[in-house]
Amino acid sequence: MVAACVALPLDRPDILQLLKGLRESKQLSPAAREQWLQRLRALPGVSIGIGWATVAEIEQWNILRATHRAMYRAVRRVSPPPDALLVDGRPVPGLPYPSRAIVGGDRTCLSIAAASIVAKVVRDRFMIALDRRYPGYGLAEHKGYGTPAHARALAQLGPSPCHRKRFRPVLELAMPSLFDSTPTPHR
Repeated sequence: MVAACVALPLDRPDILQLLKGLRESKQLSPAAREQWLQRLRALPGVSIGIGWATVAEIEQWNILRATHRAMYRAVRRVSPPPDALLVDGRPVPGLPYPSRAIVGGDRTCLSIAAASIVAKVVRDRFMIALDRRYPGYGLAEHKGYGTPAHARALAQLGPSPCHRKRFRPVLELAMPSLFDSTPTPHR
């Protein structure tokens, strides 16, 4: 799990002009996301923090709590510290600064859109590196999402050390009877 925090100097009109066209990561091609990451890193006054949650943390806490942990880590890596935070989605408990949650914030807020781009690029690069380490799973193509190709690779190769043991397709391989859709008669 990767989270990013991007502090933008929005009080500077020159920076705002340079951010024209910035959109949430899902609306951009991989090449456009890479270009935006380079532009963001080059802008004066922009600070970027990246936080991770490991597979073990996701397994231990669940995906939501691990995501919150990654967000906390990303925020702590922004320097200078922000006065306040805008968070995409629901409120995140335990953040070190005052925050406001905005559902759909990646579509309406420049700093959240920028953070979505940073997190997506960093995660995609990590998945490409994992693909080299664990060939055959197609991680560079599907980036770990539950696609049919991913499910076929799991069925053929079994889970790799980077797969979450509680990820449903992995559980289905380990314990297919738990997911059998045939009703069991009651006696």
